[in-house]
Amino acid sequence: MPVKRLVYLITFFIVTGLSAQQGAPRIVNIVNFIRAVEPRDAAITRDVLYQTVVEQIALMNQYGLGGSFLLQYDALIDPRYQQLLKALPRDRFEIGAWWELPQPLVEKAGLKWRGRYPWDWHADVGFSTGYTPAEREKLIDVYMADFKAAFGYYPESVASWFIDAHSLNYMYSKYHIVASANCKDQYGTDGYTLWGGYWNQAYYPSKKNAYMPAQYAASQIPVPIFRMLGSDPVRQYDTGLEHARQGVITLEPVYPEAGGDSTWIHWFLRELDKGASMAFAYTQAGQENSFTWAAMEKGLRIQFPLIRKMRDEGKLRVETLAASGKWFRRNFKVTPPTSVTVDHDLPGSDKQTAWFNSRYYRVNLLWQNKTLRFRDIHLFDERLESEYEKKPVTSNECVFMTLPLVDGYLWSTRDFLAGLRLKGVVDGKITELTGAVPVISDKTKGLLTVDWPLENVKGKLKMVFSEDRLFISLEGNPTLKWFWEFEAAPGKQLPFVSVEAKKITAKSDNLAYTVVAEKGGFAPLEKGNGFSMYPVAHRISIDFSKR
Repeated sequence: MPVKRLVYLITFFIVTGLSAQQGAPRIVNIVNFIRAVEPRDAAITRDVLYQTVVEQIALMNQYGLGGSFLLQYDALIDPRYQQLLKALPRDRFEIGAWWELPQPLVEKAGLKWRGRYPWDWHADVGFSTGYTPAEREKLIDVYMADFKAAFGYYPESVASWFIDAHSLNYMYSKYHIVASANCKDQYGTDGYTLWGGYWNQAYYPSKKNAYMPAQYAASQIPVPIFRMLGSDPVRQYDTGLEHARQGVITLEPVYPEAGGDSTWIHWFLRELDKGASMAFAYTQAGQENSFTWAAMEKGLRIQFPLIRKMRDEGKLRVETLAASGKWFRRNFKVTPPTSVTVDHDLPGSDKQTAWFNSRYYRVNLLWQNKTLRFRDIHLFDERLESEYEKKPVTSNECVFMTLPLVDGYLWSTRDFLAGLRLKGVVDGKITELTGAVPVISDKTKGLLTVDWPLENVKGKLKMVFSEDRLFISLEGNPTLKWFWEFEAAPGKQLPFVSVEAKKITAKSDNLAYTVVAEKGGFAPLEKGNGFSMYPVAHRISIDFSKR
């Protein structure tokens, strides 16, 4: 081979490889948030909490990793934390705000403390949802003034389990924050339900509802919200079925069967690296100091060397939350389509999954035992205002939801898993179709494609997820009569107002919404609780952008 040709090829592969990495990075934020008090356990003293942060910093420095330390107000005004964090190099570490509201902050803002302890985790006391919009602004002003007095600048990142849109927009408009983060999707855990949102990654929230991605730039707060904790893409969704509260299966190092387990950690980060992610892949590592160093040390000592190794190999980008927020703003004018996929599950499991998100909808596919189920479809609508946006919550729990079309968790029981399943008429009988290993790809920009070779009949199912539409076709078997069937568990109340040939109309939280079939159509089930979706000329096209 001529030398010039060889040089050209080497250069081509290097450049295209770097371009792919820069265009769709795998981002890890190590975020540790800090409280100064922990009233739930007398053994967790102020010294234990402080020493936990000291150990976290030491381990991050040992492996050359940077990240974000976010201060709750009681820690912000503690001179020990100020001295400790001021000594960190600004090129690797970020100091930001953790937006839970303890007694000293509330009282300094001139408000009455209603908590049971100096820090109370109930939603009507310890979070901004428990206060009026005017009170939220007072609390923000006090925090920001004292942060600047301590560090000489305002924080660029403010995160919490949840921050209402009014507060978030005020922080952006007045203090110019560049990034935020909220809790993973969960049902009932710690008194907080966030269900049906942009799954993992990050999104621009609606000005009316910080849990709802906006559809248009004019309606969004231009601060990306990153989803925290690193949910297990396969198992977190279903855990705690039929219980009031879900369990936790995340990258958090305190959970011995997930973020504290070597096998799980290596699997999770491998799939983060290898899986189709479209615009970018993301996870948050780290842990709140309330869990203490004794509980998190083992998991972090497994995670951090692996994260460093993958970073040094060019597989991961480790950066602060603020750096990720600025990158997001530079690259996306509106919320981008992204995906989270698992091609190879943990040892002993044949499950595969694909999550697709856009500013219009989210979808989850789950393969198991050669079958396929749409486990989840939720729609996003910036018109839906949060009930906490203009008035405070009156209970100790908060609920944030989007608009369901398929909910394989809330509409299931342990004996009946709801979902949209592929069926066909085989030898005169309606049969669930089975298949081989799917091929999931994001090679075409803006699209997630799935090719699933069928096994109990000839043919291949093809699905294409775009920003606002879903396209489904069946190739290689022109005589097969096939369709999708959604059925919920008996007795579950569904939001559907009507199921017509070309659209489904539903209503949730007093907001009516529709799903439109451009190709193919819908029909109510003759028996059972749900609907069917059928093709025309072996094609289905669903528009998720029309409401």
